[in-house]
Amino acid sequence: MENPFVVVGKIPDKYFCDREMESKKIIRSITNGNNLVLISLRRMGKTGLIQHCYAQKELEERYYTFFVDILHTASLQEFTFALGKEIYRQIVPKGKKVSMAFLQTIKSIAGKFGIDPATGLPAFNIDLGDIEKPELTLEEIFTYLEQADKPCIVAIDEFQQIHKYPEKNIEALLRGHIQKMRNCRFIFAGSERSIMQNMFLNSTRPFYQSADIMELNEIPFDVYCEFIVKQFNNNGIAIAADTVKYIYDTFEGHTFYIQKTCNEAFSIVEGNECSLGIVKQAIMNIIIDKEPTYKEILSNISDKQKMVFYAIAKEGAATQVTSSSFIKKHNLPSASSVQSAMQKLIEKGVVTERNKEFIVVDRFLGLWIKDVLL
Repeated sequence: MENPFVVVGKIPDKYFCDREMESKKIIRSITNGNNLVLISLRRMGKTGLIQHCYAQKELEERYYTFFVDILHTASLQEFTFALGKEIYRQIVPKGKKVSMAFLQTIKSIAGKFGIDPATGLPAFNIDLGDIEKPELTLEEIFTYLEQADKPCIVAIDEFQQIHKYPEKNIEALLRGHIQKMRNCRFIFAGSERSIMQNMFLNSTRPFYQSADIMELNEIPFDVYCEFIVKQFNNNGIAIAADTVKYIYDTFEGHTFYIQKTCNEAFSIVEGNECSLGIVKQAIMNIIIDKEPTYKEILSNISDKQKMVFYAIAKEGAATQVTSSSFIKKHNLPSASSVQSAMQKLIEKGVVTERNKEFIVVDRFLGLWIKDVLL
């Protein structure tokens, strides 16, 4: 049986849960000529939602669509490389004419392209070091998008990453190009709410009020429950609403972790019922599979940081972490030490802030610490 709980790659429409209002808002914003900011916690479904919108006829038939994740980038050079590679990867299937138009515009690196023996077309097999003048290459990429024979949509995931680049005035540089474009719309997706909001709502920043803003929250339980029950039932498997509620509450409606749990439970269920026991076994299977990775993460965290990290994992959602009551409850060092540790944990990407609460970013990691390690 095909597993209906997709966690990797593009999600077919029949396995896509809800987000009807969000999809309509994104499509309406783009087709009305606006750029859009999409903010949510990581793994809440931003990527799947954007790809789902791309597949709708209002966008699929009218636009070239691109999606680039810049979380792994650390400089303007890497940003330019990732953007150029994604654009070329998407336009090659459109034909030789479109591909050659890209090469003729990206003159600063066109001579570095190799040839794909299978197609006879240039292949984007350049190295990062081949982009010697990233500002010039980036300008050429934006020129291509502006001159493309169809309007374009570029989604940039984890857009707040540009805030960490060593180059100065990156926001102003990008804003300078983007504000002039008439043939391309942008979706700026990000998971660090405070940084994203400051970038687009602070009147002193280049991107101030340059895009519609939308926050992606949890799918309501009743909607998600109906979806999960239906997917199991369609495959001859029963699952109780209370069991679904256990999954939903365990991960507080966080999309990826619910999907992953259901994916694993579906794969191990025997017979015609997915019981609570199977769900708990599925969660444990996932945690144990990830244990080597989690041990590696902890090896890169200092002892003082681990103490605070463990305290947050125990709480599930921690507030007032520098208060005397929190410090006393978890036998932590001084408030200043806790504050310093928190800053490092956030920088390492293992802890994040959500509505004045601190949570472990990877929910399975939090459960592993709480239920297995400690």
